[in-house]
Amino acid sequence: MIIDVVYVQDSQIQLPRSCAGRQSDAERGANSSAEPVPDVPEEANVSSFHVLIAGGGIGGLCLAQGLRKAGVSCTVYESAPGVVLTGYRLHMNGAGGRALQQCLPEHLFELYMQTSRTTPRREVMVILDHQARELGSRPHIGPPNDPDRPHTAVNRRTLRQIMNVGLEDVVQFGRAVRAYETDTDGVRVLLDDGTTAVGDVLVGADGINSVVRKQLLPDVSIVETETRALYSIAPLTAELAAGLPEALFDGFACASGPNGALFAYGAYQPRRPIAEAVAELAPAASIDPVDPYLMVNLGLPPATAPNWGDVPDLWRSSAQTLHSVMRTAVEGWHPALVGLVEHVDPTTIFPVAIRHLQPADPWPAGRVTLIGDAVHAMPPSFGSGANTALRDAAALSRVLAQAARGDRPVVEAVAQYESEMRAEVFPILRASADPRALDPNFLPDDVLAANR
Repeated sequence: MIIDVVYVQDSQIQLPRSCAGRQSDAERGANSSAEPVPDVPEEANVSSFHVLIAGGGIGGLCLAQGLRKAGVSCTVYESAPGVVLTGYRLHMNGAGGRALQQCLPEHLFELYMQTSRTTPRREVMVILDHQARELGSRPHIGPPNDPDRPHTAVNRRTLRQIMNVGLEDVVQFGRAVRAYETDTDGVRVLLDDGTTAVGDVLVGADGINSVVRKQLLPDVSIVETETRALYSIAPLTAELAAGLPEALFDGFACASGPNGALFAYGAYQPRRPIAEAVAELAPAASIDPVDPYLMVNLGLPPATAPNWGDVPDLWRSSAQTLHSVMRTAVEGWHPALVGLVEHVDPTTIFPVAIRHLQPADPWPAGRVTLIGDAVHAMPPSFGSGANTALRDAAALSRVLAQAARGDRPVVEAVAQYESEMRAEVFPILRASADPRALDPNFLPDDVLAANR
């Protein structure tokens, strides 16, 4: 017997390399009463193939939905006690939208579409100066969008809640993967409660601090950009909207001033009231109503603070102090942009450290792989983090379904996914981390943009 030894939180964990079987007894019992997935052909069901997913964020939930739709068994281990509700607006493009269409049941995809943002006049990123004068614009990246009902933007919490519908027997909240070991037959994971689970494949969807990546690709480093940000929202009333520059209602807008502060703006106005759409399309689902808002994010690059005063420790400051930081940042700006910051709800402000991963050199494929931020966490410069995670989930669910049916070896399927992911997503990671990322003329040739 081979023993793998890994170190987690200063304790030595020994995992016997024996992965016979595919699910723990508890998991087999939990899944035995699961309802069959609608609209999945009977021949697609392969009960003996099981996928373990570490992380129940956007990528992990989308992957679980795609696997279930294809008739492939899976379990999601999410450390949080429930669906994570933090975060605001997410930009969506054709890649992310089509991934959701592939993975979600039809009624949940329609719910996503109806609760997405209304179609803006221009699907571009607009660059403004601090007096709200337009300096340029850049097309959003990604494949061509739907011409009739384009993918625009979603509320992050709403999307997570939609993707959790129907996965009650799949997602195990309050349980996290701490380590894994593999053999030629499968994967065994050690969970933080001391129990283990086994499956055919392990997918790390556990974010930039991924435990799975740290074991699989220990040399991949997290880059601390030293840029800090404050994310917030301002309730979008008709009165507020009437006084704002029209460019703030395009696809996305950024404004910077001579003091070095950078603001990013994004509107969220659902095509249909969320409660109304849920009542029709998923009446039993627990999905919170969300009123229209404008996301207002302040970015503080490391060199900016000396230009406009001392910045407190953002993680130890009160909501009122954080709001004061935002107010200071727009002193002398266009009155409409100053007024927008005044309308920010202080209780919605939270700090973020902007970090990203270095693109990993190619690695040998196996029964453990990664999706989303676990493998290509990127700055928000191109609004692609969620879209690339969804893209990964859809691509991986396709090839794993092929492996589950016995159409191809597991490792071959994973190798195809990883090769295509590196080719398609790593250029976006590199572009997003480039210092020129907010230049409207910066759009590398290896990054797909339909309206270049």
